[in-house]
Amino acid sequence: MTQVYDKVALIGLGLIAGSMAHAMREGGLAGRITGYARSAQTRDTAREIALCEVCDSAAEAVAGADLVVLAVPVGAMAEVMAEIAPHLAPGATITDVGSVKQSVIDAVTPHLPAGAHFIPGHPLAGTEHSGPRAGFATLFRNRWWLLTPLPDTDPEALARLDRLISAMGAKTDRMDAPHHDLVLAVTSHAPHLIAYTMVGVADHLRRVSGEEVIQYSAAGFRDFTRIAASDPTMWRDVFLHNREATLDILGRFTEELFVLQRAIRMGDGQQLHDYFTRTRAIRRGIIEAGQDTEAPDFGRTPGARAPVPDGAA
Repeated sequence: MTQVYDKVALIGLGLIAGSMAHAMREGGLAGRITGYARSAQTRDTAREIALCEVCDSAAEAVAGADLVVLAVPVGAMAEVMAEIAPHLAPGATITDVGSVKQSVIDAVTPHLPAGAHFIPGHPLAGTEHSGPRAGFATLFRNRWWLLTPLPDTDPEALARLDRLISAMGAKTDRMDAPHHDLVLAVTSHAPHLIAYTMVGVADHLRRVSGEEVIQYSAAGFRDFTRIAASDPTMWRDVFLHNREATLDILGRFTEELFVLQRAIRMGDGQQLHDYFTRTRAIRRGIIEAGQDTEAPDFGRTPGARAPVPDGAA
């Protein structure tokens, strides 16, 4: 593949940034890759695994970079952008990988220096693991990477970022920030909150001990709650910064739950069957769209990451 950027700076060295580093190195997409994380332990781990050129300050990491990736929790975006702004190279492109877009735009743009290009982004890829060791080069393969360009976004800067994302294996699409936040409240934010809640229910049901929940966890509980192992700081910020859309979807979820609750109470098997048939078809559509795999155990193997086929991560 062809090099897209001379120097890419990763601010934050978790799963997404780490996977970007692996994918860019594997594809020869960046001349240099630097990185910085606030935690000294994270920086030490990144150095140990030779993830990238690890710097001891954000200013050092972004110096001379033509692309800067903000891979930090949504709530930290404003502080980080204010810190790096004086050290950005003229004409640099800044993007982010946050799961909320309007809040990030509001946080970043006041600190954006003249001549810099901010292109908000969100890769729809991830696992329940976090930290520098969690990344792998194929994470973005056949996944969507949503971009929410601003009205004055430079077309050349946008096309260049699009080339990088595509070269890492992802599919790009565009949407405005408020619509993105509503869509993700449906497809990601509310499901994570429900998964966290279900684990909390099991924890508070004192007739079922914690040991039983772990030892006798059936496939439904195990796979449904897998995402409840995700990074708590990241998800705290997501819910605080996408509050309205998430509450809207949770309200709709509660209404649907009441419908099913009544059908169960009334013994309405036909309504339950019709509902499950309709929603099953939607789930099958996710597999047919290449956004999941029908492999046993969702393609995972005990103690190791299973090979990632096209359309899976």
